[in-house]
Amino acid sequence: MADETVQEIGYRILNYVVENPNAQDTLEGIVEWWLLDRLTVSNVNKVKEALAHLVAAHLVLERKGKESRTYYKINSHKLKEISERLESVSK
Repeated sequence: MADETVQEIGYRILNYVVENPNAQDTLEGIVEWWLLDRLTVSNVNKVKEALAHLVAAHLVLERKGKESRTYYKINSHKLKEISERLESVSK
């Protein structure tokens, strides 16, 4: 992940939520569990930026939990668009 761009991290997040559509977690949980391989603490800011882009594109939804932590999950209404984006990247 050290050399990955924000866009590449974004695609990894999208791949994860497509494979795990009921997944929902905080920034810290996403870094620790969804992107566990090749994890380094210095990439948290890149993950945060990637999530911001995905939320702005309405591909991932964010909500505040009871304890004021932010949780992220797939926007199931955009699943077709997400799948198309992932297919275009893998070609």
